[in-house]
Amino acid sequence: MSNADPHPFKVAIVWRGDAQARAEARPETSRFAAIFAALERHGVVAEPAVWTEDLAGEVRAQLMAADGVLVWVNPVAEDIGEGRRVLDAVLREVAGAGILVSGHPDVIDRMGTKEVLYRTREMGWGSETHLYESHAALTAAFPGRLTLGPRALKRSRGNGGIGVWKVERAAGSDVLVQEACDRSQRIVRLDAFMSERAFDFTAGGTLVDQPFQARHLEGMIRCYVSGDRVAGFGHQLVRALAPPEAGSAPRRLYSGLNDERFQRLRVLLERDWIPQMTQRLDLGPNDLPVIWDADFLLGPKDAAGQDTYVLCEINASSVFPMPDEAPDALAATTLRRLIEARVCQA
Repeated sequence: MSNADPHPFKVAIVWRGDAQARAEARPETSRFAAIFAALERHGVVAEPAVWTEDLAGEVRAQLMAADGVLVWVNPVAEDIGEGRRVLDAVLREVAGAGILVSGHPDVIDRMGTKEVLYRTREMGWGSETHLYESHAALTAAFPGRLTLGPRALKRSRGNGGIGVWKVERAAGSDVLVQEACDRSQRIVRLDAFMSERAFDFTAGGTLVDQPFQARHLEGMIRCYVSGDRVAGFGHQLVRALAPPEAGSAPRRLYSGLNDERFQRLRVLLERDWIPQMTQRLDLGPNDLPVIWDADFLLGPKDAAGQDTYVLCEINASSVFPMPDEAPDALAATTLRRLIEARVCQA
């Protein structure tokens, strides 16, 4: 399909703002300029659709007039009281009308929370992972698991290290707790830390518990994926749960899908793990967002001396920034799905 097509596809790109930002939004000046340009190269007409609850009806009408909707609105922004409750209701209605929505809020709920670590724990990227669905379950089981070594405890929803702790035994009944969001450390009684965690189960929240990975300081590999194919990589020497003497984290370095360092991981992800994940989460290949990412830490080397990989998070919404190669992959996936939808509706 080209720009000369008499019936080009129209896609709305959604991000959060206010009424003024909505009025002033332009593709070429937005932070998504590369994505607008990639969609244009693929013959797709893209327009800004700045979301604000105050203009929900107006935005809804705009989305209903599009063929597809691509969303970059953080579902767990701490400073937004509404979160995505209103927007998600609109997106479900838009999707119900046969319009492509990526990522669909129901898909984010399945693959974009920390619970995916538990649901896929038996896959090749998994580790000895536990899910606590109540405070009583946490207090009954977590202290015993600490005797096996340091643990990473994570809220089901969170970003920027919010709601992630490294917990390890200290002297007596104390534990050493490190907050991932600011790397602060404190020694506290285990029963006091357990009491604090009651808050995390309000409003249906859960906690996920993984072994802390000893090779943490060797870096995290972020695989950017469009649909079910890798679109590029990011590599960073993470410091979120490192001791203070490890210094600050350098910036993430991006590379294309052919980066030789990560080809074994790419094969494992595309050939094995993504198909297994979609099956376990009851998702189809076209349910996967047009852009998402999976973060991996290095696990113990296997018997052949090769690296293993441990999944520590999937981001299924608000994936940005990204490698230079990713916008065109995103645009190609979007166009393919729009064509398939039009053929099915014909």
